[in-house]
Amino acid sequence: MNKGATDTIGRFRQAYGRFLEWVVSALMLVLFFEVTLGVVFRAVGASLIWYDEIASVLLAWLTFYGAALASVRRAHIGCPEVVDAMPWPARRIFNIVAQLLVIAFFVLLGGVGIAIMPVLATDALVSVPEIPMSIVQSVIPISSALIVIAELLQLAELIRGREPPAAGGLSLSEGLH
Repeated sequence: MNKGATDTIGRFRQAYGRFLEWVVSALMLVLFFEVTLGVVFRAVGASLIWYDEIASVLLAWLTFYGAALASVRRAHIGCPEVVDAMPWPARRIFNIVAQLLVIAFFVLLGGVGIAIMPVLATDALVSVPEIPMSIVQSVIPISSALIVIAELLQLAELIRGREPPAAGGLSLSEGLH
């Protein structure tokens, strides 16, 4: 791949990461305000009937969209020491196979998520029956697609033969000291 394509992919990865940061930040703020509101109403003796259920949904959404952000940042938990001990050609092949398996899993998960949407169309939240379960569970196919995009960006780096960007977090051994 030429240098222009490499720069384009890098810029896209950065913009994509920023987009997911905004989504995750917005979900965290909404969850914070919703939980705070629930605590305040409970403290004054007027509990909100929908508080717990909405908080659970927001936490699930935060988890799924946060996983997509972690994929872009290459920050998922792992054991890089084992793979890093391999010579680059073997590590590259291992990582390509791993990326393909991850992509296949999330394509399958997203497909199943889409397939169950019509089944959930008649169900709704218990405390807020105006919100259909299909909206709540839409996080599965949407986040699966977001993760597939992130993993395809990683796969492009590996196919080009370049070492992927370093993970954003600590390695397992660094975290244990």
